[in-house]
Amino acid sequence: MPGLERRLKAELTGEVQFDRFARGRYATDASHYQIMPIGVVAPRTIEEADRAIAIARSEGATVLARGGGTSQAGQAVGKSLVVDCAKYLTRILDLDVKRARCTVEPGIVLDDLNRQLKPHGLWFPVDISTSSRATIGGMAGNNSCGGRSMRYGTMRDNVISIEALLADGKLAHFGRIGGNLKDVPAPLRPLAKDLLAIGAREADEIAARFPKVQRRVGGYNLDALVPGKNDINLAHVLVGGEGTLAFSTRIELKLSPLLGRRAVGACHFGNFHEAMNSAQHIVRLKPIAVELIDRTMVELARQIPIFQPTLEKFVRGTPEAILLVEFGEDDHEVNLRMLQQLKDLMGDLGFGWDKSGAKWGGVVEVLNPDLQAAIIEVRTSGLNIMMSMKEEGKPVSFVEDCAVPLEHLADYTARLSAIFEKHGTRGTWYAHAGSGCLHVRPILNLRQEKDVHAMREIAEEAFAMVREYKGSHSGEHGEGLVRSEFNEPMFGSRLARAFEEVKDRFDPNGLYNPGKIVRPPKFDDANLFRYGPGYHGEQLKPHLDWSPYPGVGGGLQGAVEMCNNNGACRKLTGGVMCPSYRVTRDERDVTRGRANTLRLALTGQLGPAALISDEMAETLKLCVSCKACRRECPTGVDMARMKIEVQAARAAKFELSLHEKLVGFLPHYAPHAARWHRFFNIRDRSAILRKASQAVARFASRRSLPKWRNDIYRDRSDWRYTTAQENATAREIVLFADTFNRYFERENLDDALSVLVAGKYRVYAPQPPDPDERPLCCGRTFLSVGLVDEARREMRRTMDALAPYVARGLPIIGLEPSCLLTFRDELPALFKSELAEALAAKAFLFEEFLAREQGEGNLNLPLGPLPKKAYLHGHCHQKAFNAMGAVESTLQLIPQLSVEPIESSCCGMAGSFGYDAETIDVSLKMGELSLLPAVRRAEADALIVADGTSCRHQIHDGSERGALHVARVLKLSLEAAQ
Repeated sequence: MPGLERRLKAELTGEVQFDRFARGRYATDASHYQIMPIGVVAPRTIEEADRAIAIARSEGATVLARGGGTSQAGQAVGKSLVVDCAKYLTRILDLDVKRARCTVEPGIVLDDLNRQLKPHGLWFPVDISTSSRATIGGMAGNNSCGGRSMRYGTMRDNVISIEALLADGKLAHFGRIGGNLKDVPAPLRPLAKDLLAIGAREADEIAARFPKVQRRVGGYNLDALVPGKNDINLAHVLVGGEGTLAFSTRIELKLSPLLGRRAVGACHFGNFHEAMNSAQHIVRLKPIAVELIDRTMVELARQIPIFQPTLEKFVRGTPEAILLVEFGEDDHEVNLRMLQQLKDLMGDLGFGWDKSGAKWGGVVEVLNPDLQAAIIEVRTSGLNIMMSMKEEGKPVSFVEDCAVPLEHLADYTARLSAIFEKHGTRGTWYAHAGSGCLHVRPILNLRQEKDVHAMREIAEEAFAMVREYKGSHSGEHGEGLVRSEFNEPMFGSRLARAFEEVKDRFDPNGLYNPGKIVRPPKFDDANLFRYGPGYHGEQLKPHLDWSPYPGVGGGLQGAVEMCNNNGACRKLTGGVMCPSYRVTRDERDVTRGRANTLRLALTGQLGPAALISDEMAETLKLCVSCKACRRECPTGVDMARMKIEVQAARAAKFELSLHEKLVGFLPHYAPHAARWHRFFNIRDRSAILRKASQAVARFASRRSLPKWRNDIYRDRSDWRYTTAQENATAREIVLFADTFNRYFERENLDDALSVLVAGKYRVYAPQPPDPDERPLCCGRTFLSVGLVDEARREMRRTMDALAPYVARGLPIIGLEPSCLLTFRDELPALFKSELAEALAAKAFLFEEFLAREQGEGNLNLPLGPLPKKAYLHGHCHQKAFNAMGAVESTLQLIPQLSVEPIESSCCGMAGSFGYDAETIDVSLKMGELSLLPAVRRAEADALIVADGTSCRHQIHDGSERGALHVARVLKLSLEAAQ
């Protein structure tokens, strides 16, 4: 639609995107559907959204409002103009603390809203699992529920009013009304009158056919229009409407006081059926939440690094199911009494730790708030954990969230399991046992016609059973494409026609999100699937090992397809993932957007040679290879490693730029630069040379470069240190000197060596085969520009030098996280050998080694007091490999040193990223998100600790304060003792 694109670009200041790559990133949500939109617009204001919708209407295009794109039923995909509300429409418009209410724009993310409410002692309590990326507009459209709906209800219970754009362009206010419609604005009265007439006419049918369960989000909320039974609020017709009736511009919310201290009981069960049967008894204790995780989820979560420590703290044995029961009364003593009542109840029901089989079980008390939060994080990541299975068959959402009365929950789960077994599959279970709403997904491979056929049969049998129990086929996640087809069997033909009447009265020409709730396509139309007919991966010879995954490219396709679009990478605080997105808020710059683009390219859906295209390079341009997704993505999408594949493919086709060559080959020319250090350092002292280096080699003129020096750190094969030589039992270790510390900051290596010697370790230095050769290197710089063969050669010579030490079982210790952890991460992906695996297992960061030695009782360092405060910033790779605890515990060995971690994502330098003229602006903004402001607030005499070379550089440039490697801080402590 060229006219639509031309007019939008001419009349809007927000982003307008109609290219295939951008549209592909909006073609999916967290369901199994994929529909390419017409185009995408991100309006900067509500007025621009209004204008975009008006242009679409006049051009004959339909409109799909989109928030976080996390919907699991296909609500957020369609052949429409997508209006992305999440980028700019994110403001709190009004906050009334006294009356506990606020008005927001539709694109504000729930967690962001609650962060702003917290200082006022308030929160919005519809605490859904995707709170870090779900928008209030999307939640209202879906009538979201959340884990504590037993206490707080659904979105419908917490939305006071909505202002919305109707399909004809009029702006209308939907809220509470009187029976005579006098308080309804005149332009809205005809619509309100017709809606109330539908409610009155269908009152008996609504009473007979609407399920009597709390979690019912199917169809339109006609029960909100029934006269005499409740306060009529027209906004509640829009809630749950999935954006099919109007475009919300202002949403007024009811707020609640913050929860205080809570008590959680993790009820373990040796039998799944017993857990389901017990839920009806547990809810009588009036907890605020009863959440389920089953054995499959526990076992999968144990394989995910970020969740493993949490499970070790609260899971006992191998339960078939755990019910997480939360008490949240204002008086914490009451919570503790209720927790004891829970333990007594479990005993009364016959469960005990000393029993076996179905009656094995009991309650693990969880009172620590940090552990409670970590457990909630595990539970709310249930979907992503379930989707972490690496095989082609995945848990598929279609009978996802049926809700049944609690007294039928055990029978329902048993019968549904039998249906799955009948069709040759099994289900995964988690979520809201206390509300009778379990998220269950049978494992199917929708690439296979037989599994698509099984999906149809399972759905029809399951929904018939739900109707038998007078439950709801849609308990939380809405209908979208996956359940709308079943509204008529659920509610009956008469109400199905009433739903159509509501849609037509609001939107007679089908402008808004067509095909959802009414007049839907068949839910099993494979042409709408992400993996539809003809879907296939194009042949590709990968550079790295992807063998744990299925698909072409040696498994690369399967690795990319691990992204299920649930959007955990879109979080704006906490952890590291995804740092560039936190600056740009652009779908292109989040792991999900990159993975979708890569999947579409690998399967030929973006045209020929898409993998090595400039558009693909642009998609990955702001990926800083922080590796946070490796740890924080619950399905393990490792975009840093995938980026290497794309860069390698481009490097094989196109010549590298001068900038890339200078970055990649740094280890080769470093010895020469050290000898000519005065010449190489002139650049920073001359404004003309700074500008020239930007023009010729793309090094940003605003950024200083590392200072070359000629007194570089030099290895010696015959190191002899008195303290080690005098001790015949000295433990032997290897210190690997990386390129960056060797040539730019040798003090870090000097001090690390001093600390190790003071600890009575015999330190060896690996040597290149030829003494005249340049020093050893990990190959990191070559990988960063896609020169995989060069990196492999570099790694080979280093592996050969380290092989004798690895054979003896000696630890290999390094200082620079990005270099040392290359041995642990990329090395085994480049060399499938026992030596590579053994080296990876023996590679330790300096602080990891010391923390391990301390834990085993082997460390004996004579440390003196440092009565200071140390602010600790973690390198992204330290966080990705769970090494931050080791840094903290190592620093805490120093007497009187107070250690405070800085809550930060990537510093923004990310190796060469911060030096590049094309990315320096994003680099600086990343630093300003949290790290640099925290450093500026630090006391003048405080220590700033950062183990990453680039991190220290960013801190220096952005705050004019120096930062120290942990080795230097330990050396200061040694000196204090002397």
